[in-house]
Amino acid sequence: MSANNPPSGQDPNRTTAYRWNQEQQPANPPTMPLSQGQPYPPQQSYQQPEYGQQAPSGQQAPYGQQASYGQQPQYGQQPTYGQQPYGQQQQPQYGQQPPSYGQQDQYGQQPQYGQQDPYAQAGWQQQGPEGFGPAEPAKKSRKGWIIAIASALAVVLLGGGAVWAVGAIGGGGTQPHEVLPASSIAYVRLDLDPAANQKLALFQIARKFTVTKNTFQGDDPRKAVFDLTQDAGLSKVDFAKDVDPWLGSRVGLAVVPSGGKEPDFAVAVQVKDETLAKAGIKKLMGKEKYGLSFRDDYALVTSSQTLADKYAADTTSLADNADFNDDVNAVGEQGVLSFWAHLGKVGELAVTDKSSEEAKALEQVKNARFAGALRFDGSYAELAGVVRGAEGMVEGDLEKANLAALPASTAGALSYSGLDQIITKKWAEIEQSVGASAAGAQFKQFIDQAKQTYGLQLPDDLATILGKNLTVAVDSQGLDSDKIKAGVRIMTDPAKAQAVVDKIEKAMTSSGQPAPQLAKVKGDGTFTLATTDEYAKALAAEGTLGESQTFKDAVPDADEATYALFVDLDKVEKYYLPSMEGDDKANAQVLRAVGLSGKQTATEASFSLRVLFN
Repeated sequence: MSANNPPSGQDPNRTTAYRWNQEQQPANPPTMPLSQGQPYPPQQSYQQPEYGQQAPSGQQAPYGQQASYGQQPQYGQQPTYGQQPYGQQQQPQYGQQPPSYGQQDQYGQQPQYGQQDPYAQAGWQQQGPEGFGPAEPAKKSRKGWIIAIASALAVVLLGGGAVWAVGAIGGGGTQPHEVLPASSIAYVRLDLDPAANQKLALFQIARKFTVTKNTFQGDDPRKAVFDLTQDAGLSKVDFAKDVDPWLGSRVGLAVVPSGGKEPDFAVAVQVKDETLAKAGIKKLMGKEKYGLSFRDDYALVTSSQTLADKYAADTTSLADNADFNDDVNAVGEQGVLSFWAHLGKVGELAVTDKSSEEAKALEQVKNARFAGALRFDGSYAELAGVVRGAEGMVEGDLEKANLAALPASTAGALSYSGLDQIITKKWAEIEQSVGASAAGAQFKQFIDQAKQTYGLQLPDDLATILGKNLTVAVDSQGLDSDKIKAGVRIMTDPAKAQAVVDKIEKAMTSSGQPAPQLAKVKGDGTFTLATTDEYAKALAAEGTLGESQTFKDAVPDADEATYALFVDLDKVEKYYLPSMEGDDKANAQVLRAVGLSGKQTATEASFSLRVLFN
């Protein structure tokens, strides 16, 4: 099963929400109205032929033998963009879409070799969101082409070109990790032909922003990759003539140990025709030295022909790496961008002094691995990941973050569990590490003042205040007044916490400083501090934030999270939108909320970062 495909029994056209140690369940992708109230076109069942079938001589087969725009599958019987059922209206010709789509060519018609394909004819806009411009061109060197292609992975994804036609159903076929070396220690994959649910979600999200709503009037996203490689100093080529006829939609980059100080690199590029690919890559590379071999519909491009032949002839691949498979499966759906790295082995390449602090820190993560994916739902973008194999991350079961119990009027909150463990068990290491840094003198002064002036016992008193769980919250009510409602709820011994606060307040008043006027509530295993009595009581009580749909979408598995973050932008946008204008204001209004949730154990940490859209 391809890493991009869902587990057995799961609808391939539904986005899978991130879960820890749970069977993946499909999430309902929100809908979005088309302009002029038109329903989304009726679609037919998905039956994708095997990749690589060819059309009659002289004519290029449609990529992946996919159906035309008017013959799409039903996306899991989703409701239409206009909240109408599928199939109740006849689908207009693609060139006769509502005005907001622009005048398009019939989607799904493929050009003959040497001609511009419909992707390019439709004009796919390459402009990305503000702040994400093309990277600075890499200096030409022996690995200049590798750096350029690696950089292009991010540029193409973050630019407007990341939103391509939802009409082409993809997601199957060989993935880059199935042809790259089994000894790879790091891997990045960009899939411009992901599962149908990802394309649909990307399309929905892109139409919400001014910088991407006219994406159909830009360039083919594949073209952006090769435009960037040319910026790196490679030979100039004509994309439509020299690249498009052979280029597929998936690219993978692997870092492979060489036995020396510098690792080797291998790039796997999906191709549709080996003969055309060989000629196109040769023209593209110009005078740059490289090695080229083919394996399972992929071109393997390396720094030497010896390496290319070796990797192509290998009977194993990264897909045979058990750790890799376990890690990516733990992440779930791989989305449009995924990545994996053996942190310990990558770290060994970076650390040259085995007696340094970095080398000692590396010892703790020598077996650690990191995997992640960027994926989309109709209402949010999600970056999910997992770190596995590290040692001594925490001890025992941590308390739950429990943001769901905050007041329903909460504008933003941050919760973290296990800080008391970190302070108590790592205090000596913290003192040694910070003391050896440039800020060592200031840190020592702070510690001395805490002990002598405030009478604190460190690290014990600090661990008491941080507690088994520390939650900081700000309410949406009163943000425009002089008395902001904010506070902290600490899961700790309330009597010990009160004693620590008393020490600080007494020391401040004794020195002539005004002590902060904070309301305090001691509960059963909790201690709450807030700016007002009303808000302190609300924080100490059981709130209903968890019943909010915005919170549920932004913070998945909130009941199991040991750390979490939530910001409801809709509740605070009135404070920053008036100062914005034009496209900046329009795009900011699209943002709905931001959420982060994660779980940490002794050997594993997982997370989900989501940005929600209105």
